[in-house]
Amino acid sequence: MLIKLKHSLLFLLAAVLSQACQQEDVDAKLVLPTNLQVTVLQGERGNVTVNFSAQNANFFRVSFGVDNQFPELVQGNQATFSYRQAGTFTITVQAHATENDFIKEEVQVSISEAAFGLAIPQNGYLSPESYEGYRLVWRDEFEGNALSSDWVFDLGDGCPTLCGWGNNELQWYRRENVRVENGHLIIQARQENAGGRNYTSSRIKTQGRQSFQFGRVDIRAALPKGQGIWPALWMLGDNIDQVGWPRCGEIDIMEMVGGPGTARNNTVHGTVHWDNNGSHAEFGGSVTLREGIFNDNFHVFSIIWDEQKIVWLMDDEPYHEIDITPSALSELRGSFFFLFNIAVGGNWPGNPDNTTIFPQQMVVDYVRVFQKE
Repeated sequence: MLIKLKHSLLFLLAAVLSQACQQEDVDAKLVLPTNLQVTVLQGERGNVTVNFSAQNANFFRVSFGVDNQFPELVQGNQATFSYRQAGTFTITVQAHATENDFIKEEVQVSISEAAFGLAIPQNGYLSPESYEGYRLVWRDEFEGNALSSDWVFDLGDGCPTLCGWGNNELQWYRRENVRVENGHLIIQARQENAGGRNYTSSRIKTQGRQSFQFGRVDIRAALPKGQGIWPALWMLGDNIDQVGWPRCGEIDIMEMVGGPGTARNNTVHGTVHWDNNGSHAEFGGSVTLREGIFNDNFHVFSIIWDEQKIVWLMDDEPYHEIDITPSALSELRGSFFFLFNIAVGGNWPGNPDNTTIFPQQMVVDYVRVFQKE
């Protein structure tokens, strides 16, 4: 019995040694890929195509340098990707012999703002810096490389507890979508995940920093475009935190609801909202460009606002007016602060579709407030 046991142990040991020798032979025969070649071709709207080849490669993995992406398995010798924002990104290509045995090559690619059609217009209407009978009381020309202390951010889904509205918008507001450069404020709407939403944007406001009662407001801006894109330059009553919306009053200096092609991208709206015996009331008008869309050039969106009325202007041409002397409209005669934002989706514009190109941006050249002397 003891002799049989010894024979069994010897047989098992021989089998283990044989398997180890076979594994050593496999490892000795393993050949890593060589001569990894990578080329990157840039197309329009942030699209890139990566071509790659290597000797002795069994498969490839590729990452495009966004969102801490781990290199993913690809089929064949080509991979494509669409960047959603400008920047410099590192594309990594791995050529694998086995899952853990590979070589890699890294290539940097720069995606410019122009790739998304986001170049800042060079032309457009320019308003005067003074008006007879008025004095300039506040301005922001967006110089430097950051927002001034006159602005704060609205963060999150865009509907604070007291807001009183529910537009079913799709964006998540955050700081990262705002920048100031070359004398312009730039707010971008992007297709990316944040806060449980599929789109991001920004909304800034002067609440608690700068408020005004009556005067002339001029805002020079170039607008985004596309189905589901909703830029706005507007005002809310200072007492919103005490009385809520719409009792605080709202003055929309400019809103646009983008559409496919030229549709709706050539029309802006001026509107007021108020409380009418416990119900929401509104009154608005609109103006349409004779040619082109509001993305092509800068335009100046204005209101002239006093105790009697509000008049809306585009490039100094009036297009809408409301009498605010009735007692029901008293909230429109209070003190208001500014809000600038791009919303995405919602009840009015509808949601983005396959015609909508991201990112989109609103560029503000300046905001100026004049009051009667």
